[in-house]
Amino acid sequence: MYGIFSRPGEAARAGFRVGNGVIDLAAALGDEVFRSGSLNAFMALGREAWQEAYRRIRALDVARIPLAEVRTHLPFEVADYVDFYASLEHASNLGRMFRPEEEPLKPNWRHLPVGYHGRAGTVVVSGTPIRRPYGQRLVDGVPEYLPTAKLDLEAELGFVVGVGTEPGQPPGPFEDHVFGVTLVNDWSARDIQAWEYVPLGPFLGKSFATSISAWITPLEALEHLRVPGRAQDPEPPGYLRRHAHWGLDLRLRVEVNGETVSRPPYGGMYWTPDQMLAHMTANGATLRTGDLFASGTVSGPGDPGSLIEITWNGAKPLPNGQTFLNDGDTVTISAGPALGEVTGTII
Repeated sequence: MYGIFSRPGEAARAGFRVGNGVIDLAAALGDEVFRSGSLNAFMALGREAWQEAYRRIRALDVARIPLAEVRTHLPFEVADYVDFYASLEHASNLGRMFRPEEEPLKPNWRHLPVGYHGRAGTVVVSGTPIRRPYGQRLVDGVPEYLPTAKLDLEAELGFVVGVGTEPGQPPGPFEDHVFGVTLVNDWSARDIQAWEYVPLGPFLGKSFATSISAWITPLEALEHLRVPGRAQDPEPPGYLRRHAHWGLDLRLRVEVNGETVSRPPYGGMYWTPDQMLAHMTANGATLRTGDLFASGTVSGPGDPGSLIEITWNGAKPLPNGQTFLNDGDTVTISAGPALGEVTGTII
C-alpha cells in the first residue's frame, strides 16, 4: 500500500506499507518522484509506470521502517471529491426510514449511480480528530443553530484517480485512470442533513470532514478480489454497461471504541466503481489527478455500514444504549490485510 510518511527531523516522502513496516521508496528505488510529500506526481505517470513500480517493489528485499516509528500524512492532494449512493440496502433502508408511505427507492435510483459533489478541502487523513459540527437542526419543529445531536459514521470504499481527461473527452478503461483504492469514513450529521437536504441534497451535514486511510492499495494488488458486479434490473444504458469485473470481494469491519458493530460486505454493492466513473464523466466533466470518488455507505442484509441504519435512527439502540456518536468516541473502519484502516476520534 502506498502512502506518505515522515520521521522526526526528516521530510515527508512516499513509502510502501507491507504489514507493520514501511519501505522508503525514494531510497529503495532511487526515483525522485517518490521524494515528494504527495503521490500525485507518481499517480500522474499512468498505468505502465504504476505496474512497473509495483513489480519492482514486490522484488525488493530491503529493511522496513517499523510503522510505529513513522508519522503518516494525507497520501495525495485531493482535487475533487464525489460521493455516491451505490448500496441497494442502504438506499432502501433510508427510504423506508424517512419515506414510509412511499417506495423506498426514488425512480431514478436503478437507472444511474446517484451521487453528490463533496468538499475536497475537508478530506483528512486517518487519525485526524473530528470536531462535532454545528448547523441548523429542528428542535420542536423550530430550526436552531446547534451542534449536531446525530453524528454518524459511514463505512465506504474510495477510488483515487491518477490519470485525468480533457474537457468532453470520455474516459478510457477504468484501470487506465484509477490508481488505487482506500477506505473512507464520510462522517454525517444526520439532523443537520435532514433539515437542509431538500431540495438540493447533502451540504453542511456532510462537508465538515471526510476521513481517508493513510494508505492507497494499487489496483494490481486487488486482482484476486475482483468479482462480477451485482445483477441489475433494468439493464442500464449503454454508457453504464460493464465491460470487466470491478466488484470487489471485501468485507469491512466497523468498530466504535474497539467494539465491532458491523461487518458490511462490499461485494454486494449495486453500482460498481467503473459505472460510477462512467457516470460522473458522462456529461463531459473532466477527471484530474487526485480526484477521489467514494461508494457511499456499504451496507448488506443485516450488516449496515452506518449507525442510522444499525439503530434505525435511534429507535433501536446498541447494547450499551448508544444511538449516535458521543464526544470521545473513536471509530475505526478496516478491511483485512488488503487495505489499511481509517480512524477518527470525536472532539
